[in-house]
Amino acid sequence: MKKTIFRLSVMLLAAALAAGCNNAAKKAEEAAAAEQARLDSIAAVEKAQKEKIAMEKMTTLPEEPVFNIETNLGTIKIRLYSKTPKHRDNFEKLALTGFYDSLLFHRVINGFMIQGGDPYTRDTSAAAVAKYGQGGPGYTIPAEFVPEYTHKKGAIAAARRGDIANPKKESSGSQFYIVQDEKTCAQLNGEYTVFGETISGFEVIDRIASVATNARDLPLKEVRIKKVTLDLPEEAEGTEKAQE
Repeated sequence: MKKTIFRLSVMLLAAALAAGCNNAAKKAEEAAAAEQARLDSIAAVEKAQKEKIAMEKMTTLPEEPVFNIETNLGTIKIRLYSKTPKHRDNFEKLALTGFYDSLLFHRVINGFMIQGGDPYTRDTSAAAVAKYGQGGPGYTIPAEFVPEYTHKKGAIAAARRGDIANPKKESSGSQFYIVQDEKTCAQLNGEYTVFGETISGFEVIDRIASVATNARDLPLKEVRIKKVTLDLPEEAEGTEKAQE
């Protein structure tokens, strides 16, 4: 009888401890979820503020603004085209809100092109690397094919999904590529939207294109976009810094 009572007591104690552990684990999960919700809320507010500032700045930009793509291998200066306004405006917004900062050139093919703009590349974990090339801001952009805008060396164009999944040839919301070789990229004319061109930094394109890559065309050593900045005339740049 005493043994039975003892066993019952042990079982009740174990059940109480298990319930306590479950409650503690549940509270910990709830606390973590609440903290994540708080951080997400802060991030959403910050994003909205950045977008508001960017939209205000965009109203003052020229029809064909110039941006600097600053990488760890040098800077590529590009001009965006006025006849592809949807792509131009989208790139402006992403650049001015810092979307491209710290992203990798994740697909590099020497003698062809270099590609970046995937937000997954901010993360270098194995799980993230497996998804490189699939990321974006959550939307696509309608194609804007302009015959005079071709895949010449230094042309900047929008990446996209293949024709079967994307018959309208809509562009990725953020991923872009820069042409290294005009001849090999000529086949892409009229298939992918070209929305800008390189003004200077052609040697940087070649430098990036020449890095060693793995079987997935991912550079073995990181080629990272430090930031994308608006290229301002010296007078305007001085005025802007004075106002900060």
